[in-house]
Amino acid sequence: MTDFTIASFNVKNLIGADQEYYRFEKYTPEEHAWKEDWLADQLFTLNADIVGFQEIFDKAPLQDVIAEADRRGKASNDDALPDRSKRYARKAIFRKLAYADYADAALAFAPNLNDGAPGERRPGLAILSRYGFVGKPEVIQDVDPDLVIPFGLMQGGDGGAFKLDRLSRPILKARIPVGDQVITVFNCHLKSKLGEFTRPDGGGLPPEVDLVNYDPVGRALGALRAATRRMAEAWVLRQLIVEEINNGLPVIVLGDFNDSDNAVSSEIIAGERPFKNYAWMRRHDAQKSNERYTDAENEIIQEKIKSVRLESCEKLFVRKSLRDMVYTSAFGGVFESIDQILLSRHFTGGDGQIGEMSYFSVFNDHLTDGSHQEAPYNKLASDHGQIMAHLRLWDA
Repeated sequence: MTDFTIASFNVKNLIGADQEYYRFEKYTPEEHAWKEDWLADQLFTLNADIVGFQEIFDKAPLQDVIAEADRRGKASNDDALPDRSKRYARKAIFRKLAYADYADAALAFAPNLNDGAPGERRPGLAILSRYGFVGKPEVIQDVDPDLVIPFGLMQGGDGGAFKLDRLSRPILKARIPVGDQVITVFNCHLKSKLGEFTRPDGGGLPPEVDLVNYDPVGRALGALRAATRRMAEAWVLRQLIVEEINNGLPVIVLGDFNDSDNAVSSEIIAGERPFKNYAWMRRHDAQKSNERYTDAENEIIQEKIKSVRLESCEKLFVRKSLRDMVYTSAFGGVFESIDQILLSRHFTGGDGQIGEMSYFSVFNDHLTDGSHQEAPYNKLASDHGQIMAHLRLWDA
């Protein structure tokens, strides 16, 4: 058997000191040192074999965080692991204390094609793998050909169309050798819930951003645009997932979905959840009211849907542990999970299963509710909890 861990880590705007990433936003050298210290401590605590990072502006600061985590790991090993002189040397109880460094790990960075000048930067993604990669990781951001989604179909007329030619942030796809398997890992960061507003023809700022003259209807329309973009990006990712599964590869999808796992965008990524039995359902091509799918056709439908569906590690954990709440984001009094790890059925049951999830960890003690008076002072730490799936591959 091969045990391994895979984590998702939104670091919240990792960039070097004195570099303006968003308008008027940058870290002083002291703030950057504090942030690097905190991130290294979290990475050391995770000690994950594979980590998908979000909100990485440049590769070098992430490399510094990894190096600092390794320094802490070495010091911890020197202190915690007994040497051969001890009568209890190398007892099994100490294995959990050991930190495995990233000295020989591979790091893939996906810069954002929308990245701009100081003050108008846009973050990318990264994957860190102790197992290296099979081939070169692939970055997907330009949509070619353009995704065109027509509307007005129910009325039989032309209701216009939504066009997507580029994702707001890249998708990073990597094939990773683990044990005797090659697993495809997708790291993503979908469009946020921040509204998209159109600028006036004469230039200047969109009126909806003026909160003194608050426009609730205009801001709701901005949220609609953001949600439409997020769902379109989810569909682009879904295409890539199905292609890998149909190629016979196990798939793990992780990242910041900017939506809960019950949201439409998350359901698009994971795929449909099948009904218990399609034999009671009227056929799509029925000519009579009593024409329904047969039991044999039900089995075919079930298999086709389940073969390309992904399952949430969080939901698997909650069902297994009877725990009633997991959250990775806290803002304005709302606690929810917007960071997710999804598994293909190679890990969850059915034909072709190669392993299973044994545990699921959530690191969210640092999260401060955005409505709390101390929230502005916690800006240097991540505003996301980190999640990690503990997976076991069975012997071939």
